[in-house]
Amino acid sequence: MLQQPSTKYRAFAPVQLRDRTWPDAVLTKAPVWLSTDLRDGNQALIEPMDIERKIQMFHTLVRIGFKEIEVGFPAASQIELDFVRKLIDENLIPDDVTIQVMTPAREELIQKTVAAVRGSRRAIVHIYNAVAPVWRKVVFGMDVPQVMALVNEQVSLVKRLTDAQPETEWVLQYSPETFSMAELEVSLQACETAIAAWGEGRPIILNLPTTVEHATPNVFADQIEWMCRRLHRHANASVSVHPHNDRGTGVAAAELALQAGADRVEGCLFGNGERTGNLDLVNVALNLYTQGVHPELDFSDIDEIRRTVEHCNQLPVHPRHPYAGDLVYTSFSGSHQDAIKKAFALRQEGDIWEIPYLPIDPKDLGRSYEAVIRVNSQSGKGGIAYLLENAYDLELPRRLQIEFSQVVQANMDANAKELAAADLWALFRKVYHIDDVATPQYRLAEAAGQPLSIAADVAFNGQTLKLEGQGTGPIDAFVSAISQATGQSVRVLDYHEHAIGAGANAQAVAYLEMRFGEQETCFGVGIDSNIVSASLKAILSGMQRQKMRQAGSSENTRHTADNNLDKLAA
Repeated sequence: MLQQPSTKYRAFAPVQLRDRTWPDAVLTKAPVWLSTDLRDGNQALIEPMDIERKIQMFHTLVRIGFKEIEVGFPAASQIELDFVRKLIDENLIPDDVTIQVMTPAREELIQKTVAAVRGSRRAIVHIYNAVAPVWRKVVFGMDVPQVMALVNEQVSLVKRLTDAQPETEWVLQYSPETFSMAELEVSLQACETAIAAWGEGRPIILNLPTTVEHATPNVFADQIEWMCRRLHRHANASVSVHPHNDRGTGVAAAELALQAGADRVEGCLFGNGERTGNLDLVNVALNLYTQGVHPELDFSDIDEIRRTVEHCNQLPVHPRHPYAGDLVYTSFSGSHQDAIKKAFALRQEGDIWEIPYLPIDPKDLGRSYEAVIRVNSQSGKGGIAYLLENAYDLELPRRLQIEFSQVVQANMDANAKELAAADLWALFRKVYHIDDVATPQYRLAEAAGQPLSIAADVAFNGQTLKLEGQGTGPIDAFVSAISQATGQSVRVLDYHEHAIGAGANAQAVAYLEMRFGEQETCFGVGIDSNIVSASLKAILSGMQRQKMRQAGSSENTRHTADNNLDKLAA
């Protein structure tokens, strides 16, 4: 690193806005949300989504409550075009949802983009061109008048093409790309040019991005207030922001921009996007929620949403991610635990939420208090996982680590002694019924074009159950068979497996996180020389643990933690 970075880097000049009002503004309503997971988020993936994952993501966004969804860049590739057409041709777009498609300011791409959404009920065409000095000079070789001529020409083209398709309700979105690095007068001129070319009385969204975040959020807020003062005189124009996260302040930039007058925000679930990511819409929405403002988006099952996004993006959500990470409601510090317990003991139902170290009630997001009431110290949890892995080759998933650490902590509280690796292994085998669950006898059958079938004889609860079911694989078919036989819904939420040992004596271990009916989740663990058998034993392990929980067994620490919580809440 340079000793004098000022010889290489230039500080961004502040906006001269002496009478700024945004610092005193209070957010009292949700903005218009635009998800760009299927466009900006998708183009940032190492492996872009196929159509199946795109459809799954689209349905998830609709269920959450997004009314505007950027569905792709149809001029970019055939898969993008096919996906947009599938949404329209198969009537997959709800009447209250508007799709958005994006195109650069190039004639042939605009024509292809407008044609791609033919027949849609309502569509936003998003056109953009970069306006900042370095892009004008280095990338495009244009001066400001040439940039304005380009904006006028290409927006006028969009107008002509969309006028020829009156069956669709059209909205234009114009983005002066690189807005936050451009002169405000140039950005304003570009927006005014787009408004004039589109037509004063027609709806238009003016999207002002931090294409590359390079200044503090207060500077961006000043830029937005400066623009809003001049653009809000156009009755049919709304101001949108599209922050990126290059400086790690994308959420702050969005919130201050809303205070400065923006009406709308664009981003992705959990902040996926190029470089350091787009704006994290989950974070902004739930920040509003904790201030008593409903975001008009539903994150009441945050874990299911996270799992879907991880599957579609093939990227993990960090365990410390605000609101959604596995560890964000877990306090490892003893003083933190003590404060949380005291607050729960005093809290009455209906009280304002005031719990130390918990800015939001985890139950509002579909989480339980399991990691709050009984938590191990960080070294304790890490030490348990380390000893089991090094002594017995067990690679416990993180959420299983949290679950089992509660068992260990309860045991240590009761016996007041340190547990060695052998003690941990014995406790693990007991809690997860490793030695109690017999290998089920099963037969698999699969015909071309048909689901896989399973027939199994299972020893459980002193009986032999004869099970039959179908599914996409052995686990799915076995779970389906159990659900049919017991009349209780069984869902597998997460699955991990690995080998123990090597060679002829190698075994497989499977860890399955399951939910039985409306009950809380629990893990089952199975070990066998055959991976399918290990997986089926893990399901039976989870069933046995659920049975013990329902019977009031004290061996299950999660059940114990729930009882502790009931006492505290009372």
